[in-house]
Amino acid sequence: MTTVTAINPNKLTLERQENTLNTATGIYVTVHGHFYQPPRENPYLNAIERQPSAQPFHDWNERIFHECYRNNVYARIYNDQGQIVGIVNNFEYLSFNIGATLMSWLEKYDREIYQKITEADRASCERLNGHGNAIAQVYNHIILPLANERDKYTQVRWGITDFYQRFGRHPEGMWLAETAVDYPTLGVLIDEGIKFIILAPSQAKKCRPMNADGTTGEWLEVGGGQIDPTRPYRCYVKGHGHIDIFFYDGPISGDMGFGDVLSSSHNFYSRLKLAVRGDERQSQLISVATDGETFGHHKRDTERCIAYAFTREFPQQGWNVTNYAHYLSLVEPTWEVELKSVTAWSCSHGVDRWQDDCGCGGGGGFHQKWRRPLRDSLNWLRDELTKVYKEVAPSYFADIWKARDEYVEVILDRSLENVERFLAKHSPQSLPPSEQVDALRLLEMQRHSLLMFTSCGWFFEEISRPEGTQILRYASRAIELAGEISGIQLEKQFIKRLKKAPSNVESFGDGGEVYLQSVIPNQITLKQVAAHYAISSLYTNYSTDETIYCYDAHQLDYQKQQIGSLTLAVGQLKLTSQITWESTHYVFGVIHLGGWDFHCCIQPFTSRLAYSQIKSQLFSALKDMSVVEVILLMSDLFGNQSFDLQQIFGEERLIIRDRLMETTKKHLDQLYTQVYRDNYSILLAYYRDDVPVPQELQVAAQVAISYRCTQVIQELATKCPVSCNVEGYLMELEAIALEADHLNCKLEVPEAKVTLEKLMGDFLSQILDGTSIHTIEHDIDTIKSIIDIGKLLKIDLCLNRAQEQLYFFVHQKSIESIIEQEVSMPHSPKLRSLFKLGEYLSVYCGK
Repeated sequence: MTTVTAINPNKLTLERQENTLNTATGIYVTVHGHFYQPPRENPYLNAIERQPSAQPFHDWNERIFHECYRNNVYARIYNDQGQIVGIVNNFEYLSFNIGATLMSWLEKYDREIYQKITEADRASCERLNGHGNAIAQVYNHIILPLANERDKYTQVRWGITDFYQRFGRHPEGMWLAETAVDYPTLGVLIDEGIKFIILAPSQAKKCRPMNADGTTGEWLEVGGGQIDPTRPYRCYVKGHGHIDIFFYDGPISGDMGFGDVLSSSHNFYSRLKLAVRGDERQSQLISVATDGETFGHHKRDTERCIAYAFTREFPQQGWNVTNYAHYLSLVEPTWEVELKSVTAWSCSHGVDRWQDDCGCGGGGGFHQKWRRPLRDSLNWLRDELTKVYKEVAPSYFADIWKARDEYVEVILDRSLENVERFLAKHSPQSLPPSEQVDALRLLEMQRHSLLMFTSCGWFFEEISRPEGTQILRYASRAIELAGEISGIQLEKQFIKRLKKAPSNVESFGDGGEVYLQSVIPNQITLKQVAAHYAISSLYTNYSTDETIYCYDAHQLDYQKQQIGSLTLAVGQLKLTSQITWESTHYVFGVIHLGGWDFHCCIQPFTSRLAYSQIKSQLFSALKDMSVVEVILLMSDLFGNQSFDLQQIFGEERLIIRDRLMETTKKHLDQLYTQVYRDNYSILLAYYRDDVPVPQELQVAAQVAISYRCTQVIQELATKCPVSCNVEGYLMELEAIALEADHLNCKLEVPEAKVTLEKLMGDFLSQILDGTSIHTIEHDIDTIKSIIDIGKLLKIDLCLNRAQEQLYFFVHQKSIESIIEQEVSMPHSPKLRSLFKLGEYLSVYCGK
């Protein structure tokens, strides 16, 4: 890559496009990223549980966030010395859609990145005459040609409303899941005000020119993917009007996903240049599209390639970076297109990938004979749920389908005020609390009946994969809600139908067994939520009001006593679902017998007197009886059902286990430390003679040194704010790292990464906000020491936030004020110091 100096990354693009906002001349380029992840949340908790396969991250959303979504908001541009000379928000230049369910997760997980994405769309609107880069998406990625008409409309309306709430404008375009389309789907899009869509070239059947005098030319057959993707097309749908269609360049888009086109911005430009037509057209569009996760997740660091291409390579070549809506505002379609009947971009058999054993998505010798029975089973269930909805919903809603279409407003904002407003708007009369619960259950039943058609469930080779299991979990929740509302029992018949879906995995056999083994055991009741609260309360100081996932927990009474290794707690708890407003008042008793042994009992609250008697009897028994007698008494008072550690949710179970291990681990650490000290000279002798060290001594050394390192890190985190002297701790960590390296020990100190990164950030903030003007040289040297210690400890310290802080400080006029200060105060060291800091953090700060 050619050496570049730090400039405004927007400057070249803006200069180039100043004169092309109202007339289309020359080459325009649009790179579309389809950002989407399969929904992964537990339908009962409305949260994603830990996914071990995503290590070292909590789950796959989090992992892809750090590899892709965040990196595209802060995409680096480097010079030949490896210094950052630009940071680009790629969403300001990418045409993009982000699935509604993914955006919902992003909003909760990292508000800053979420806001940067929406700000990028606003910036693109300002740059391109009000036409933003973002387009909407079908709400939860269902295959619209396989949906009934009612579901088509709801999916599109939910997608539009979600988009409007996030981006503050009506979407001009919409991304169809898997670009799956048919003419009824186009009719729905037109009816809902969508102006354009993006399709694969293989989805076009034929096209013809539309002359200025109103006549049309001859149809040209383009069914083999030969359609010219450098222009927009108009598609007419009888009874609905028309919609415009852009076809992405298939070969180049394929090379982006599966070739090395993105290895450098020059390669990218050179490949795109091959798409330029050498005719006399005044303008033409180079249009490519791929999964957004390609940029950083599927292909590491490629977000840097497109950042450089958008802000340097394309403008230098005279190309205009645009989006589809903006180009459409400049260039009226002069060609008409007719589509094949039913198609998608990832299946050569129409949409059979989501309903038949077509071979697409197969692998490892697996068949997909399960797809059709799964589709049929869910279609049957949808229709049964619709019957329940049509029968019961009129008691609660004036227009039951309008209520469903607008329920997305509640999904986006479940605050008490907003839900009450929604119910008042759609209910013909004021609903008492019990009927409010049923009204919300009905709508949640419909939400899950839509979620269970998420396309990912059919996409891969096997029904028992996480994606297939996930859509069955949505089905399970919908079935449960239908039963609570109407008393109807659908689960047995549903399982019977699923048994017609053969699994490739012998231990399952069929879809019915997948449901029985992987779905039913993960169903959650309010009693389990109460048990979770009760057991975790032994290790968590809950306040009166807490949130347990999507449940509000109101503690009405709580008492805990500990005798020896035994701990007993008794309490009253009111649980309320934030989703359906269902509420139950429970009494619980929980005893910890030591180790992993917990015994918890739950029962509905009946009266204050009954609760008082239970509490009195249990605490009296704890003093006077054996453990066995206390447990028997609990069973007698509460009934035979009990819960243990396995019944609480996975995240909390891990936390409790870690706490239970703290004492044991500390004892073991001290024991190994003593072994290490007692045998240190012997250990050195083995290393001196270059002979294998006994495993026992090697393990003792590794545990002991890691333990000592952990202690220093913990002290650094708790006793050393930035204002304190940290050199002593850093020197000790250096000595520990050298000792570990000398003895070939791999340090296990998980807390070190977070602690050192925070410490570095604290020092940097102190430098940049000017509070350390008299200690700036010392503070910068401390940052370098922290970075060096990270390397010695073999910790992959993340410098991203520090680099971003420094870069934006230097390149957003702060440097100008420092230069002025340097002129008036020649001996001020800040500017020189910033250059030095830039060297440590690999950020170009000028000369």
